[in-house]
Amino acid sequence: MQLKLVPGNSAGTVTAYYLSSKGSTWDEIDFEFLGNLSGDPYILHTNVFSQGKGNREQQFYLWFDPTADFHTYSILWNPQRIIFSVDGTPIREFKNMESKGVPFPKDQPMRIYSSLWNADDWATRGGLVKTDWTHAPFTASYRNFNANACIWSSGLSSSPSNSPPYSTSSNSWLSQELDSSNQERLQWVQKNYMIYNYCTDTKRFPQGLPSECNTA
Repeated sequence: MQLKLVPGNSAGTVTAYYLSSKGSTWDEIDFEFLGNLSGDPYILHTNVFSQGKGNREQQFYLWFDPTADFHTYSILWNPQRIIFSVDGTPIREFKNMESKGVPFPKDQPMRIYSSLWNADDWATRGGLVKTDWTHAPFTASYRNFNANACIWSSGLSSSPSNSPPYSTSSNSWLSQELDSSNQERLQWVQKNYMIYNYCTDTKRFPQGLPSECNTA
């Protein structure tokens, strides 16, 4: 999806673009864009839920002004991994670590959702900065949505035969992974633009970091 975010004073607002299933043990893959005061950078907030459990937040600044023009935000989701990308650059990879007892979202169909909502109880500086409604209406723009996916119908999943635009073979996204060049780009983003990683938050997890954080 291409998005252009709320310009100007967007504090308190969250523009969301995400995948989600239904029910009390839902799966979810989130892009959320946390608004800010004019001149302060947006925060890109990502999260992964599996079996109703989230708390896997990673947050980033962007290397451009996301309100000035459209940029492409992509989710690759296959049985082995989830990759979040911005303009083709991977920013986060969440691997399937069911072997370590970590639930991975692969058994529930998900739909695409988008929203723009008031989250001034937490979105900007932990809720210290509230939405200034004198700047309403707040507008985010979406365009050029594109999906290559398996279709869920009547309890069965079927995959299309058309080829994804980045591949010459049908359904190659089902086994796609990061090559060495994209691994380097991922590390560049995480070194220079990541501002929060739950896997380093020892205060939040005093009994020990989640098992998926131990990649050894």
